[in-house]
Amino acid sequence: MRRTLWTATLALTLGGCASGPLQENPLLLRPDRLAARQTPVFLPLGPESYGMVYEKVFDILSDYFEIDQHSRYDGVITTLPRIAPGIGQPWKPGSPDVYQRLLASFQSIRYRAIAQIQAEENGGYFIDVKVFKELEDLPSPSRDVERRSMAAFRSDVPLERQYEIVDATTFEGNWIPVGREYTLEQVILERIAQFK
Repeated sequence: MRRTLWTATLALTLGGCASGPLQENPLLLRPDRLAARQTPVFLPLGPESYGMVYEKVFDILSDYFEIDQHSRYDGVITTLPRIAPGIGQPWKPGSPDVYQRLLASFQSIRYRAIAQIQAEENGGYFIDVKVFKELEDLPSPSRDVERRSMAAFRSDVPLERQYEIVDATTFEGNWIPVGREYTLEQVILERIAQFK
């Protein structure tokens, strides 16, 4: 009796864990989306199609970034840094990962990309895309709400008004490299691999 009870408990414990996620699991797991595409991507096209491959990579990168420098002869395309959209901006292209979008809502994050196209000796092209992620390091919050709220309740009239000028050059802070953004790389590489 005791052995049967022990075996049933063991079977229920291990059987439940080994069965995998339930069908009504709110988290949708797709094995095909979890598998990373091998980088660099190989496109088996002839030597006369280099112009089409270069234009396609340029077009796909320009959907996500503003192009900084590009050289058709070197096969290198670099982009300007772009501030990552937060979770409140789902229409803007950026990281497809919900966690990264949520993080970008609370912390200034920017991405920049480098794509390189190399011709294979036997025909075809290798396309390598790297997306780098950086965090902004500020000495204090850029919009100090507490300081402004105290100024709103002052009773004396200031003699001199100071206006805050919002300019792109004033936002140049220190950016700390964090690493690469693999999910955005995979989305870009997937779009490039569909080009035939």
